[in-house]
Amino acid sequence: MRKNFLDEEFLLTGDMAKALYHNHAETMPIIDYHCHIDPQSIAEDKRYDSITELWLGGDHYKWRAMRSAGVPERLITGDGDPEEKFIAWAETVPKLVGNPLYHWTHLELQRYFGIYEPLTGKTAKEVYRACNEVLSKKEMSVRGIIAQSKVKLICTTDDPVDHLKHHASIAADPSCAVKVLPAFRPDKALRADKAEFPGYIAKLAAATNRKIEDLDDLRAALLDRIDYFDAHNCRVSDHALDTCICETAEESELKGIFQKGLGGEKITRRESEAFQTALLLTCARAYKKKNWVMQLHFGCIRNNSTTMFERLGPDTGYDAANDEGGNAPRLAALLDLLERSDALPRTILYSLNPADNSVIGTVMGCFQTDSDIPGRVQMGSAWWFNDHKAGMEKQLTDLMNVGVLSTFVGMLTDSRSFLSYTRHEYFRRILCNLIGTLVENGEYPADEEMLGKIVRDICYNNARNYFRFENL
Repeated sequence: MRKNFLDEEFLLTGDMAKALYHNHAETMPIIDYHCHIDPQSIAEDKRYDSITELWLGGDHYKWRAMRSAGVPERLITGDGDPEEKFIAWAETVPKLVGNPLYHWTHLELQRYFGIYEPLTGKTAKEVYRACNEVLSKKEMSVRGIIAQSKVKLICTTDDPVDHLKHHASIAADPSCAVKVLPAFRPDKALRADKAEFPGYIAKLAAATNRKIEDLDDLRAALLDRIDYFDAHNCRVSDHALDTCICETAEESELKGIFQKGLGGEKITRRESEAFQTALLLTCARAYKKKNWVMQLHFGCIRNNSTTMFERLGPDTGYDAANDEGGNAPRLAALLDLLERSDALPRTILYSLNPADNSVIGTVMGCFQTDSDIPGRVQMGSAWWFNDHKAGMEKQLTDLMNVGVLSTFVGMLTDSRSFLSYTRHEYFRRILCNLIGTLVENGEYPADEEMLGKIVRDICYNNARNYFRFENL
């Protein structure tokens, strides 16, 4: 029997799956511990003039799909009229059969706008009008959207040179119900091989009000900013790596690499990885002392179209999964180095290449010893190009096979859009269906009490406890 499109049993195929979702997952609040939204928008409780601004502004998921469907750049990132851009997106949507963007688009239309009609070129103008009418309502400000989504806490992504004044403003505002915490992302300080390195070091020097003339100065500046972020209630760090790294070098060589980077000289890959490893060790030791969680994202090749990078800059839809391989020995060596150096904090590992799931799952199992919390090292949720139905099912299944699913800290949005919280619903439905299917297949008893607790923990409780988020 054919199911209705995106009804209340969407993605739920058995009685246990439905019970787990409706009785347990559906009502749980959200902790969005990794995203890229702008804290200023929350501080100012921003309102949007059109669904185009809210939906398509900065969303490189949608931009990539529109390009692949043949939409001209003028109607994507260019100077096209907002309604024209929306219509271009609406004409793209029906072509996205099987793509998670199709599901997300209609979940967002249903949950936030009460629109249950599929979005097409034919319905585009009416949907555009209806969405803009809803956006004009008081409850559709940024904070209103967050409240409707039952979001308790958000961690943004912030550079060490950021002033964090918007986080301070939010924290001091009793009318803001959601907690918004910064996350420390020092990638630019670790990449001496990049052309931008000298300019960034100048910015970091200004932010710390100190001279940065050698490697010791850089280390001191990073530790200074970690202290600053900690004072603003930061509890999470984030590092983006091309691949796993663990390259060691003598201190004298590291100091020379810093000087080469500062002078804009060519730096080899081995030198770059040694420099990154050394500073990652410095930061990780500080994270552990401050009881932060460290996130490591790897397996991505970025800005692959030089033409479009020069035209639009980074984070505009020109990144891809990295299949370079060799991550297993480097990941094992890195975690071992951190552990031996008393610098292994609670750590979440993500790879953009799903082939790394078994690598992450088996390597992390070697570093759970004497943990003060179950699952000290975590396999991160299906990330970026993997946060579709098949990718989530694979990540969850791989974690089941080689790890302990019940300690998993669950989903995140990794998004720049305030409407993306439906991705948590999408994940929860997939999670409940996967577990429910085990029951239907006789692979686990029909113990709703036990399974319901596991589901609630993955949806919310594990993240709250793992990150040590207080008063939630």
